[in-house]
Amino acid sequence: MAEELIRFEKIRKEFPGVVANNDIDLTINKGEIHAIVGENGAGKTTLLKILYGMHQPTAGKIYIEGQEEKIASPAQAIKMGIGMVHQHFMLIPSFTIAENIVLGYEPRQKSIFTDFKKAEKITEQLQAEYGLAVDPLQKVEDVSVGIQQRIEILKVLYHGAEILILDEPTAVLTPQETEELFEVIKTLVKEKNKTVIFITHKLNEVMNISDRVTVMRDGKKLQTMATESATKEKIAELMVGREVLLSELERDSKQGQVRLEVQQLKARDNRNLKAVKDISFQVHSGEILGIAGVEGNGQSELVEVIAGLRELESGKIIINDQDLSESSSGEIRRNGVAHIPEDRLKNGMSKEATIAENLLMGKQYQKDFAANKVHLKQQAVKKEAANLIEEFDIRTPSAEVSAGSLSGGNMQKMVIAREFSFDSPILLISQPTRGVDIGAIEFIHNEIMKKRNEGCAVLLVSAELDEIMRLSDRILTIYEGQITGEFENNKDLSKKEIGLYMTEKRGEAN
Repeated sequence: MAEELIRFEKIRKEFPGVVANNDIDLTINKGEIHAIVGENGAGKTTLLKILYGMHQPTAGKIYIEGQEEKIASPAQAIKMGIGMVHQHFMLIPSFTIAENIVLGYEPRQKSIFTDFKKAEKITEQLQAEYGLAVDPLQKVEDVSVGIQQRIEILKVLYHGAEILILDEPTAVLTPQETEELFEVIKTLVKEKNKTVIFITHKLNEVMNISDRVTVMRDGKKLQTMATESATKEKIAELMVGREVLLSELERDSKQGQVRLEVQQLKARDNRNLKAVKDISFQVHSGEILGIAGVEGNGQSELVEVIAGLRELESGKIIINDQDLSESSSGEIRRNGVAHIPEDRLKNGMSKEATIAENLLMGKQYQKDFAANKVHLKQQAVKKEAANLIEEFDIRTPSAEVSAGSLSGGNMQKMVIAREFSFDSPILLISQPTRGVDIGAIEFIHNEIMKKRNEGCAVLLVSAELDEIMRLSDRILTIYEGQITGEFENNKDLSKKEIGLYMTEKRGEAN
């Protein structure tokens, strides 16, 4: 029979104007892998930050092994054997792995100086005990994100964690790194008697690794179920509040002329380091070309260069048979390129402007909307906004409220609605569903595929390999600013093969 380890009783957490957790009752059993899923804003991370002492509940109680506990801080949680690995790693890049693992709990020489040799020995003992191979002397800035994930886990294990909270643990991992992490988690639970709670939005992972899954929506716990009796469709429906099909997308196979071609592109990042190195490819009308890579390997800079938002060091950008290599972002847009940027808040919208104003951006000088050089045709603007709000299901009380009042998912739908409304023959799309709930993901995917089937040439960049493989006709892998592989997307293509080409291990695929 399952042994109760943690019990949340009527947990409530209020922030100004928001109830993040609404009277949640939840039990976590000892020695289980418990997944917590829900849309953005469902209250998942808030609940577990309460367990870790980062937030204090407005009301309610927490019981650990049957005893009520008031967890006032992360330091107290750590003493109680609770560790949390955050979605964004909290490591010091210039420190070695060993220095990061013992940080805050350093072994001392003569009670004053850090004993670095002992720190290295501690790291070696930890990796041997838990099967998490790392080099104690290597600097964090020189290792992959998969290794950084291991360091974070070793840190909490060094602190004595018996309960591990993992927040979106695979967000930046390749398929191989995800598999390795899952093996580690299974070992920690089965062989070391640990308990793991993890937050994720990836339903395949829920089905793959968890023993039980809890679904949250709008700050409430809806249901906890044994994973073996659940389905992805049932979980998705609970998360969203309606049926989510998750079905195959309708794909028209016709492809046409080359719309976008880049030749030997080179560009630098914001630190003036080489980020794009001799990249060449073509995108045809009626085709989605996906760029797959771990974030930070040059894909962001690549799209910005093509969109005219970043200086091109050398190479050519040919759009609809025209060389637009030295063109501004405005010129590129006027020549048939729409762009959904990676950072919607920075490059895709104005939070202060109204939704109607955001939806009109780029069209304000068109004769349909401009009464003269100063004034707009307000009725035409209102009609355009109303049509796009309805077509793209943007949830808002009015087109006249500020765009900053929208949820993240509705902000993204607003940006997509505007860019798709230009009817441009070329679409540059970066991270189309970042911060978007599963119901909106289904909608956005269908809209992208509709554009592709209408003959658009689509360049798609996403950190979600599932998304790349669902939407793309062809896939290019990128690593350290270079294209490392090209694949026709068909039923024989595996995530594992793609994943090898997303890292320095691509030779292992041969």
